[in-house]
Amino acid sequence: MRLQHILIPAALVSLVAASAYSEETDRYRLEKSATGYIRMDTQTGAMSICEERSGQLVCKMAADERAAYQDEVDRLQASMKAMDERVTKLENSLSARLESKLPSEEDFNTTMSYMERFLKSFMAIVKDMDKDSGDGARPNSQKT
Repeated sequence: MRLQHILIPAALVSLVAASAYSEETDRYRLEKSATGYIRMDTQTGAMSICEERSGQLVCKMAADERAAYQDEVDRLQASMKAMDERVTKLENSLSARLESKLPSEEDFNTTMSYMERFLKSFMAIVKDMDKDSGDGARPNSQKT
């Protein structure tokens, strides 16, 4: 019984591996030409020109694909450069705006002195109210 539990999963794994290998070997199609071979990727449609050198197959992209590939690389590099410039510009403008909107040290100290005077006056009013309420006993703040 245990042998079946081992053999069945092993058989399934080998079938999956065989189908994956089959798909990978079917991906490229190689055709003989006058100067060598032409390799086509059946999934992407990319074509390469191949030559046999020292018993090995050496493949290069076709000229029109190489130009398209280089054009895409150039476009992406230009896009990256434009993004870098934009990010730098945004960072610089943001820091300039933040620095211009921050109060000066003098403005900050003036504001703090206003707040200090306000709080002292407010606390004095609260103390006067406590004195006026009689013996200083506070009303019961517990709500029922």
